Amino acid sequence: MKSTKLNIKLLICIAVGLILWLLSDYTGAPEKGWHIFAVLTAVVISLILKPYPTGIMVISGLLILAITRTVTVGEVLAGFGESTVWLVVAAFMLADSVITTGLGKRIAYKLVSIFGKTTLKLAYAICFTELALGPVVPSNTARGGGVIGPVVNSLSDALGSTPEYEPKKAGEYLTLVGAHANLISSAMFLTGMAANPLMGEFVESIYGIRFGWETWALGAIVPGLVGLILLPLVLYKIAKPELDEKIDAGMKKRIELQAPGAKMSRKEKVLSFVLISMLALWSTHSLHGIDSTLVAWIGVSALVFFNVQKWNDLAGNDKAWDALIWLGGLITIAKLLTTYGFIEWFVMNIKGWVEGYNGFLVLIILLLVYFYSMYMFSSLSAHLTALAPTFLALTAVSFGYPLVAAALFAYFSLLCGCLTPYSTGPFIIYFGYGYVQSSKWFSTGLILSLFHLIVWFGVG
Repeated sequence: MKSTKLNIKLLICIAVGLILWLLSDYTGAPEKGWHIFAVLTAVVISLILKPYPTGIMVISGLLILAITRTVTVGEVLAGFGESTVWLVVAAFMLADSVITTGLGKRIAYKLVSIFGKTTLKLAYAICFTELALGPVVPSNTARGGGVIGPVVNSLSDALGSTPEYEPKKAGEYLTLVGAHANLISSAMFLTGMAANPLMGEFVESIYGIRFGWETWALGAIVPGLVGLILLPLVLYKIAKPELDEKIDAGMKKRIELQAPGAKMSRKEKVLSFVLISMLALWSTHSLHGIDSTLVAWIGVSALVFFNVQKWNDLAGNDKAWDALIWLGGLITIAKLLTTYGFIEWFVMNIKGWVEGYNGFLVLIILLLVYFYSMYMFSSLSAHLTALAPTFLALTAVSFGYPLVAAALFAYFSLLCGCLTPYSTGPFIIYFGYGYVQSSKWFSTGLILSLFHLIVWFGVG
């Protein structure tokens, strides 16, 4: 029975991809670009239906593109060298170190002792930790995947919730809170994500106005705070934790008994020093220019040299290498859409559709298309780089308030990441913990997209 269900799911993915592939002559799109889009659509559907693990489905998509000679083998492998991919791999290894040394457990138990009356209060602790680090750590993957994510993972474990045993008890809820809080904090500050300064440059070159740190933060602070305050409540309705009552005294006592001793081990101390040093390097990037990925791998190397971790243990992290395969593959396919003209064709069609409409209506249409086009991308940075300049230029000729348009496109460049589990590094890491099923992640993302649109249009 299970085998039959898997076959049906796989057939659905193949059928959708094949139908789209055969429509290439009728769309007006570049043939190879349309074929790449057909494969990407089939792969995305496979992520939702899960006929087989994500990695093998992405690899299958790449194989189809290579076997049909749509692209070369070299192009198929290009995405695996992206720095974002290797930052994610390093973050998984660092997260594993936080868990195996007991540091994550120590921090988690401390949070439970301070905020642990309810899972909702723990969720707010996660949100405001993101808010505190958002302005100073200019890589959302480093912040979410390397610092906060491992603590959230340990927190779920401390509450008796693991991916294999009662994931819905607390882990699913806290994972979703951690991931989506990362997006909001990234949208609130120019330094919230590495690619954000690009938007400032695009705005200045197209509109001729400065969109710096203070302007960005001033426009985002109110909707951002409202979003962070409401997010745990909204997710509480979507993914209500089974541990929804007060964490009783008996459970807190059991948690305290499991907590590490008062004295930190040598490995915990060294790991703490390495993580703090990495945090310092990430937050002072503008002074020294060391890439976030390089900082992460310096940290991983230091853990091996100081005997905190053995290399064989780090290399045995299957989640890290699984993420490398499917994220590298998705980045490859998404980049090929641009290389083979699909994105240019898509944008030109949008331009044709909005000509002649009222300026405010044009802004709304373009923002919505920009937001939901994220389904076609596996990187917020790639999405911003590929589409933002064109969409800003289209808005410039029809909408008379450039600062409003600039701010909305800037904030939505981050918030659109809510849609999929492959949109940005932290999501890949949180998703990789295994608490949230892919179908749940997609449905939650769609609901939260409406939440973000209401909050940032309404309050912003």
